[in-house]
Amino acid sequence: MEELKYKDITEKIIGASFEVHKFLGNGFQEVIYQRALTYEFRKAGLDFAREIEQNIYYKDLEEPIGTRRADFVVERKVLVELKALAKLEDVHIAQALNYLKAYQLEIGLLINFGSKSLEFKRLILSQKSVKSINQ
Repeated sequence: MEELKYKDITEKIIGASFEVHKFLGNGFQEVIYQRALTYEFRKAGLDFAREIEQNIYYKDLEEPIGTRRADFVVERKVLVELKALAKLEDVHIAQALNYLKAYQLEIGLLINFGSKSLEFKRLILSQKSVKSINQ
């Protein structure tokens, strides 16, 4: 089986997410989970930036048409987008994939704290294809 890119980083992120969900459960706003993950990421020794603003460009326009903020970029390699919803939908996967493109990153995690059990998807953006791996 093919080794997952940045597996060591994504395992720590997912582990931290399970720890947060185990303690808080579901039902809080996204920002609560974001703050708790900040604590767990530090504890796990992960280097991360929270809510980095990224310009969004359209075609050959030199000026950005807007900005977006991903919840976390971990180790400058993995984008992490959080949700606190009853259920993840395709639109949330599309949003996270668009963030990967905008941030020029290849690997992302979409993590949902809103369901009874923690839900996450590993996203891979490559030149050839876009994949969402259900986990």
